[in-house]
Amino acid sequence: MRVIIIGGVAGGMSAATRLRRLDESAEIIVLEKSGHVSYANCGLPYYVGGVIENEKDLLLQTPASLHARFRLDVRVSTEVLAINPSKKTVAVKNLISGESSEMDYDKLILSPGASPVVPPIPGIERGMTLRTVEDVEKIAASVGKKPASAVVIGGGFIGVEIAENLVHRKIPTALVEATDQVLMPLDPELATLVAQEVRSHGVDLRLGSSVVKISSDSVELANGEVLPAEIVILAIGVRPEIGLAKAAGLEIGTRNGIKVDDFNRTSNLDIYAVGDAAEKTDALDGNATLVPLANLANRHGRVVADHICGLTVRPVKTIGTAIVKVFDLMIATTGWNEKRLKAANRPHQAIHIHPNSHAGYYPDAKQMTLKLIFDPKSGEILGAQGIGIEGVDKRIDVIATAMRGGITAPELADLELAYAPPFGSAKDAVNMLGYVAENVVSGVSKIAQWNEIDEYRAKGYELLDVRSEAECGRGIIPGAINIPVDEIRDRYSELKNKNLLVNCQVGLRGHTGSMLLKELGFNAVNLDGGYLTWSNSPAASKQEKRENNV
Repeated sequence: MRVIIIGGVAGGMSAATRLRRLDESAEIIVLEKSGHVSYANCGLPYYVGGVIENEKDLLLQTPASLHARFRLDVRVSTEVLAINPSKKTVAVKNLISGESSEMDYDKLILSPGASPVVPPIPGIERGMTLRTVEDVEKIAASVGKKPASAVVIGGGFIGVEIAENLVHRKIPTALVEATDQVLMPLDPELATLVAQEVRSHGVDLRLGSSVVKISSDSVELANGEVLPAEIVILAIGVRPEIGLAKAAGLEIGTRNGIKVDDFNRTSNLDIYAVGDAAEKTDALDGNATLVPLANLANRHGRVVADHICGLTVRPVKTIGTAIVKVFDLMIATTGWNEKRLKAANRPHQAIHIHPNSHAGYYPDAKQMTLKLIFDPKSGEILGAQGIGIEGVDKRIDVIATAMRGGITAPELADLELAYAPPFGSAKDAVNMLGYVAENVVSGVSKIAQWNEIDEYRAKGYELLDVRSEAECGRGIIPGAINIPVDEIRDRYSELKNKNLLVNCQVGLRGHTGSMLLKELGFNAVNLDGGYLTWSNSPAASKQEKRENNV
C-alpha cells in the first residue's frame, strides 16, 4: 500500500508516524512544499523575540531523522500541482530542480494547512506574514536590523504574541485591530483586561481601526492617522488552503474548508484531509467549524492512520480549547463565548468569579478572572474563559475535560481536585464556579450581569454597594448607595426601595448581602462578578467617557 501525504507539520506527520507504527510494510511518502517538514509553528513568535534563541530548537524532525526511525520518504521543497482522483495520481514538482513527475497512490492524505489572510490594500506586499520557518527567518532578519518602529496588523493570538516579542526586542510597536477588541474568542469584559496588559507594556494599541494603506515607512489608518512602520507584520488570520482539493473536485464545506466525515474522509473515500484545511465538527451544535489548533491536527492525523489500518476509530468533535500568553497574563478559552451564544439565540447563563490562584494566606497568590457559561435549565457547560498571571491553564483544562465528560456546571462543585496551599484552595476556583452555578440553576439566588445595570435601574431597582466605605472611596458604580454587608442588619431600615441590585467587589459579599436582604423582605439581586467585573467592562468605559464629556 502506498500512502501519499501532502503537507507535514502536525497533521501530516502525526498521520505518517502513526501509520508506520501500525504498518511496517506500507510505503509512506510525505510531500512538503516548504523546506521544513516538522517544526513548532506555535514557537515562531518567540524566536522573533529571542525567547527561543536557536532556530534549530524549532525544528522537531528532519527528512533524515524521519527516515532513520520510521523509514518515511520525506521530500521537502516539493509542490503538488494537481490531484487526479480518477487515476489516483498526483502531479509533483521539485522546487529546487524544477523537475516534474506523476506519482500514484492507494490512499491520499491532505494536510496543506492554511494560508495567511492578505487583504488587497495598497502597499500590502511590504507586510510580512508568520506561518512557516521561512517566514520567521525573514522577520527575524528584519528585526535583527533594529528597526525604529513596527506595526502589527491583527489582534488575534498571533498578533498579540508577535507584538509582545517585538517589545521584548525593544522595538516600538503598534498593534492595529479593526474590531473593538483583541482576541475575539474572549467576551468584551475579559478582552479589556488583555488590552490593559498590552498597553501597560508600551504597545500602541489601536482598536476599531483598519489599515487602508502601507507606505515605505508608515501605515495609514481609516481615520487618517499615520503610524510609523519600518516593518509591518500581518497577523489578520488564516483561511483553509483548499486549492488542490477544490481543483480535484472534492467537496468544500459550509465554512470553506475541506468537508470530511467522522473518519476525516473527504467526498472521495480514498482521500483524507486533516489539520487547518479540514473542517471540524463542533461538539456543541454539531455544525461544521474551523479550528486551526495543533492538538486537533495531531489527533485527526492519528484518526486517519487508524482508519486506514482498519482500527476502530472514535469520532473527534471540537470544543476549541486554546491558551495564549500575553506579557504577564495567561488567557485561556474553551467552548463558545457569550457573543456567539447570543448570535445563535441559544439560552445561556454567564457567571464571573475572581478567585486567587492558590490559598490567599500562602505567599504570592495571584487573582484570576474566570467566566463560565452554561445552560440555565440543564446546567450543560457551554464555554469558559479565564485570565490571570497563574493557575488559569489548569482551571480551563478541568472545565474542558468536564465538558467532554458531560459534567454539568453545578457538578463542578463535586470535583475532588488536588489541594495544598501552594497550589489551590480547599474550595478550588473550579468548585466555586460550581457553587455559584448551583445557586443560579436551583433558583436559590438571582444574579444580574454587568451590562444589565441600566435595565434594572429602568425597572426601578436601586443599586446597593455592600463593600466597606474605604473600598467605595476607591471607586463605585455611579448612583450606588453604600451600606457595608456587616451593617445591613442594623441599617436596613434606611433602604426605602424594596427592589435592590446588590454589589460588592467580586460577588461573594454581594451574594451574602442579597440573601440576607431577601430574608428581610427585599427583592434583592446580586451583581455577578461585582464591581471588579463591571469596572473592567465596556459599560465602565462608556460611563467614564460620559463623565469626561460632562
